Amino acid sequence: MNNRLSTVGIIICLLIALYIASLTELKIYLPNFIEGAIVTVKVAVLSLILFFIMSFVAGIARGHFNGIIKWIATFYIEIFRGTSVLVILFWFFFVLPEFGILLSPLTAGVLGIGLNFGAYGAEIVRGAIASVAKGQSEASIALNISPYKHLTRIVVPQVFVITIPGLTNTAMELIKATSLVAGITIGELTFHAMKLNGIFFKPLEIFAIALFFYYFFAQFIRLISSYLEEHFSKHMNKEA
Repeated sequence: MNNRLSTVGIIICLLIALYIASLTELKIYLPNFIEGAIVTVKVAVLSLILFFIMSFVAGIARGHFNGIIKWIATFYIEIFRGTSVLVILFWFFFVLPEFGILLSPLTAGVLGIGLNFGAYGAEIVRGAIASVAKGQSEASIALNISPYKHLTRIVVPQVFVITIPGLTNTAMELIKATSLVAGITIGELTFHAMKLNGIFFKPLEIFAIALFFYYFFAQFIRLISSYLEEHFSKHMNKEA
């Protein structure tokens, strides 16, 4: 609870700071920042959805299954985790058209960021699966519980709670990585900040506002994570 209250307080302070900025000469920058922030939110939300999906799909495939499924997941994780996210963005946007695959800037940005961070998230999920007591699997066999029910009703709920802190940290890094999509012509927050700085030559004011926006986004993710962790931990304790 205290953690959430402190986060809310920080967010309120940031909003007040932006409001004060709107009453000064800095207000000429705010429309452009708001436009860029909207694009950043769009890229971030879509990338986060792909990130969570790939984290659990690839993490469970590598940590719970064997054979070809595990090898496919391992190949995906090693390729995307071992490559620069900026280079991946360039590949999706500039290189794939050489093979006849044309992606819009938004699609390339979401795929590049979501798949890259999904590989990191998959390792967090795999580690969580490894931490689940092996005796539970033996108990499921003894109780004649199918492998599917064991996975969905016993393993995944525990893994979800365990991975919340780790996936939250990765999600916060993902939010900051959305600034890289400026390199593939997407007019997000950093793109507008660089553009405004080139026009007005006010780096302190302009990049301070950009910093506030990114910090706000990160704290919002942290707030959601705090709520989920508290809610599901209580739920798991009740079931226990």
